[in-house]
Amino acid sequence: MKKKALILGITGQDGSYMLELLIKKKYEIHGLIRKSATGNTKNIDHVINNKKIFNKRFFLHRGDLLDVGSINTVIKKTKPDEIYNFADQDHVGWSFEIPSYSFKTTALSVIEILEILKNKNKGKKIKYFQPVSSNIFGLTSSKIQNEKTILNPNSIYALAKATALQACKMYSRVYNLFICGAIYYNHESPKRSKDYVSQKIVQSVCEIYYGKKNYLYLGDLKAQIDWGYAKDYVEYAWKIMQLKKPDFFVIATGQTYHVEYFVKKCFSYVGLDYKKYVKVDKKLLRPSKTSVLKGNTTKAKKAFRYKLKTKLNDLIKIMMDSELKKYNG
Repeated sequence: MKKKALILGITGQDGSYMLELLIKKKYEIHGLIRKSATGNTKNIDHVINNKKIFNKRFFLHRGDLLDVGSINTVIKKTKPDEIYNFADQDHVGWSFEIPSYSFKTTALSVIEILEILKNKNKGKKIKYFQPVSSNIFGLTSSKIQNEKTILNPNSIYALAKATALQACKMYSRVYNLFICGAIYYNHESPKRSKDYVSQKIVQSVCEIYYGKKNYLYLGDLKAQIDWGYAKDYVEYAWKIMQLKKPDFFVIATGQTYHVEYFVKKCFSYVGLDYKKYVKVDKKLLRPSKTSVLKGNTTKAKKAFRYKLKTKLNDLIKIMMDSELKKYNG
């Protein structure tokens, strides 16, 4: 029998990659889309425009994370086997500017969904996947973090993610629900918005190369980041969901690179010297810092054959090629 999945945050980077993966795996897929997301479906337009799939194996429903009634209605209507929740306010910087909204969207909405699953637990048991961010570790003394590292969030975004993680573990344990998830380290792709430093760098380099911009302004060039490819990370979301028992896993490369390295590689890809075009702007520094975050994936390696397909230099090539294609038609 064909499995059904409900994807929250389907128009975003991770949600759209999950959609593509589940199509290949022959799922019936339902996606929750906000009214405000109308016209912002570019990551899934190629599927919407596929008449063999859209409204046959893939369906969109209106709803909002902050409207628990709409989510409950969609779950009742679609009766999914699996729910993947990639929806939240996913930007650290913004969380300082809109703290209440960020916490409600990223933490309280998760608790509302867990309540729905708890109340449905007597009937069909729905599996639920919740990703959180490595930012939950915040200021940590651990040079490399795993699933047992103490949480010490240092932003509203990280605090909300930590709350979501602990709520998921509690509901799974107390109410015997299948709630699993991943602690994702930075994962990028051409689908990232320019609000993220990786895509900001890629877009700016291409704009400079084509004479549309003079300089790239960045904050901390020495910040170290554990960078992976979002498409790889989403594949492990599905693998985690298929385990017999629910659990949470660190998903990371286990290697860190300075932002400056990413910048240098992007500029050299188009034959430019980054030092001529990059300027440091202290205004772009975050109000709070985190420690260097590098993931320990030992637990994932024991649970399944964990090995990420894409190295950082390959990811940079994927992102640069995608952006350059916009100029070359």
